[in-house]
Amino acid sequence: MTATVLTARALLLDMDGTLVNSDAVVERVWRRWAERHGLDGDEVLKVVHGRQGYASMAVLLPHRPMEQNHAENARLLAEETADTDGIVPVPGAPELLAALRTGGVPHALVTSADVALSTARMTAAGLPLPEIRVTAEFVGASKPDPEGFLKGAAELGVAPADCVVFEDSGAGIAAGRSAGMRVVGVGDRARPYEPDAWVRDLTELRVEAADGGVRLRVG
Repeated sequence: MTATVLTARALLLDMDGTLVNSDAVVERVWRRWAERHGLDGDEVLKVVHGRQGYASMAVLLPHRPMEQNHAENARLLAEETADTDGIVPVPGAPELLAALRTGGVPHALVTSADVALSTARMTAAGLPLPEIRVTAEFVGASKPDPEGFLKGAAELGVAPADCVVFEDSGAGIAAGRSAGMRVVGVGDRARPYEPDAWVRDLTELRVEAADGGVRLRVG
């Protein structure tokens, strides 16, 4: 496979499926939710990755009032936060975060999780939390809306076109593209959405500090 080389001034990192493998928890929680609502668990899992819970519910239960989705999402977030069994880092994630930190590369976490859930999962995976984080509390719209990534770029003081997004889901990849950013897809879920570059996991990535930014060798 021929490597792709990307240069950027900043990186915006999704969490679930990108830095943290939380699939076991996501599957447990959302299959229980599907059963409560008489829905097919496999079909539900095709929708939920990358989105905030209330947004997934809006897709899956389109006729239900949104206030009910928000209320149930709050309960689901508490359930997910309390369940860290099986959470592990995506291979290469510790090395990537260490390289960004030691190289002084601007980066931010942009996740559909809230503060409590993102803290619980990053801690369970043994990963340090980036200094700048855009979590569910700080956006008005869920991925695939680009708001989170645009806020991350603004927090870093970097133009969207100078950012590279790392994502594993269709909703996240769409959000990065809508923000005018290039996207590196991570893992099997990302590949069908044809990101600008793709890796099986983060061990297939090389990071080098460059003048005013970072050079990424992908693949």
